[in-house]
Amino acid sequence: MPGMNLARLLGQLAVATAAAVVITALTIAPFLSPAWVAFEQDRAAAALWTGFAPGDLRSVTDAILHDLVIGPPAFDVALDGAPVLKPSERAHMQDVRGVFAGFYLVACGGGVLLAGAALLTRRSPGNRAVIWRAIRHGTRWLAATLVVVGALMAVAFDAVFEVFHRLFFKVGTYDFDPRTDRLVQLFPDQFWSETAMVVGAVIVIVAVAVAAVAGRRARRLGEVGAA
Repeated sequence: MPGMNLARLLGQLAVATAAAVVITALTIAPFLSPAWVAFEQDRAAAALWTGFAPGDLRSVTDAILHDLVIGPPAFDVALDGAPVLKPSERAHMQDVRGVFAGFYLVACGGGVLLAGAALLTRRSPGNRAVIWRAIRHGTRWLAATLVVVGALMAVAFDAVFEVFHRLFFKVGTYDFDPRTDRLVQLFPDQFWSETAMVVGAVIVIVAVAVAAVAGRRARRLGEVGAA
């Protein structure tokens, strides 16, 4: 029946999307760690931009990361009694925290959806094969999309970065001056460009690997269902 076919198609689309979102969320998480941020800050010469001593740079950055990942999102870290970030910078970081929180909430929902789909189809090899095929499609599309985005970033990073910010933040709330604003001194352009490229590459690798596993599982279960 058309209604059942539409419901089945929508279910497969939901599973494919959930797989892409969950993989993205899990892959991004390690790059929010102090170890990665410190590594990239060193490469981007954040200490020179800020003029902070190494210990001060680490304590300030770790405080910002804590507020971003764990909260509360006050972003009111101070150095020698003076706030490091201006009110506009703190407001932007609070917006960033909101975007991250929303994304990871969606990712949690995607994880629940995948777990529910696995539970509902555990006794039906044919339906389980459909779920694995949907995961394969979702991860393939994720990898292909990121390859295209990565190619664009390689030749026009600033433009892609601007489009990304326009999608999630109000215009004018994310423009800072590297000569005076600590936020872009702590996290210079090089920090973001290199991090974005590495994260994208890792997501592509993980997505391709999951797609390969999902394809094999779908074929095996399809053979079982046909037997």
